[in-house]
Amino acid sequence: MVKKQISLLLRLAMRRLATLATPGPLGSFGSCAIRAALAVSVFSLPVVFLATPVLAQDYPSKPVRLLVPNAPGSSIDTLARILSVRLAESLGQNMVVENQAGAGGSLGMDIGKAAAPDGYTLILASASSMSSAPLLQKSIRYDPLKDFSFVSLFAVLPNVLVVNPSLPVNSVKDLIAYANTNSNKGKVNFASAGPGAASHLAGVLLTSLGHFESLHVPYKGGSPAVASVIAGETHWYVTPAPNAMSLVKGGRLRAIAHSLPRRSALLPDMPAIAEAVPGYDYSGWAGLIAPRGTPATVIEKVRAALMRSLAQPAVREAMAAQGAEVTTTTPDEFRAFLQKDIANTAKVVQAAGLQPE
Repeated sequence: MVKKQISLLLRLAMRRLATLATPGPLGSFGSCAIRAALAVSVFSLPVVFLATPVLAQDYPSKPVRLLVPNAPGSSIDTLARILSVRLAESLGQNMVVENQAGAGGSLGMDIGKAAAPDGYTLILASASSMSSAPLLQKSIRYDPLKDFSFVSLFAVLPNVLVVNPSLPVNSVKDLIAYANTNSNKGKVNFASAGPGAASHLAGVLLTSLGHFESLHVPYKGGSPAVASVIAGETHWYVTPAPNAMSLVKGGRLRAIAHSLPRRSALLPDMPAIAEAVPGYDYSGWAGLIAPRGTPATVIEKVRAALMRSLAQPAVREAMAAQGAEVTTTTPDEFRAFLQKDIANTAKVVQAAGLQPE
């Protein structure tokens, strides 16, 4: 179809040039100027008109960069590398994973925002970089809803609520009742990886919706926070499932519920926190986006390749091993999901008394 359009336009251009060869009434200078302008319009307008469709039709014709605003070895980075192998096969081009960690993911997002909107830079978006960072950092220079083109959500990552095994609780209802007992009021605490971390916000949401008090004890990272629960320094902690399940199996922690709003095949024997605390939903997620202005035809090609990749059992199994449940959306559904997630996160940030820094 495109070749036929180009051929037709070239024939029309030749006819126009033949007409221009006839002297005009304005004299040689005016005639030449008009002819030159018309000649430019004949050849340039079709090129501009056809440039985007032709580029989109040929996409991808060179390697694609997958920008990951997280450190190498992080859970999001691991998902990116699982996905990139199959996505490259589906697109028929090499895919280069590039880590740009820093400032809660905002550094990488800034780089992604400034990239050419041609489909050769894709960005792995997550809850931390798109929902939390813009609410907690004054220096953010991107708008998560306006500065990117959306491809699809591809995974949700449930957290698990863990307690010290010596604590006499086996469910969320038990934990709430224990914290609300007169003799325990003001004595129950929860660990986090630091103020504003996902574990902090997840804990605040639980105490808010569950109507119980628990002192927040921040640590410098997830590892010391988990260690504090194991040692009995703190009572409970909400952490990504992969970070805790080996400790749960080893008897060093007790997992009593997960953070998805309903039961999950990833954790078939574990109830959802929402079963005891209606409305609770605080999990991580990952999705694919591109710089704003990326052609819709390119977005659709990438999304189709993503769907083919995620349909492969090997990919789903690898994702599950990382505590990720495969979830897909349309671009519009992804945007709506993010808009809702930002609104919900803003409420929790306010409840936690946090201000942008």
